[in-house]
Amino acid sequence: MIIGTNKSGNALTVSLEGRLDTVTAPELDAALKAALPGVADLIFDFAKLEYVSSAGLRVLLSAQKTMNAQGKMRIRNVNETITEIFDVTGFSDILTIE
Repeated sequence: MIIGTNKSGNALTVSLEGRLDTVTAPELDAALKAALPGVADLIFDFAKLEYVSSAGLRVLLSAQKTMNAQGKMRIRNVNETITEIFDVTGFSDILTIE
């Protein structure tokens, strides 16, 4: 997986490419923990993300909990496969998907 970040003021956009799974979730978790202090607006761009496993969902839930305390989190450009995963797991009710 490739993680791209773009910070502008207190907004952070995180672009993911590839698969967010058991192997790559710890990498994203570490990157978010380092980048989130001071961020009030977290945007995930999933345009090139192919798949999310339960490990990836845990990282997204953790990020959502952090952002609930300090701002907002949104997810953009979600493909049909990931939308289905979010729907089946109930994450579409928890996350803000644009």
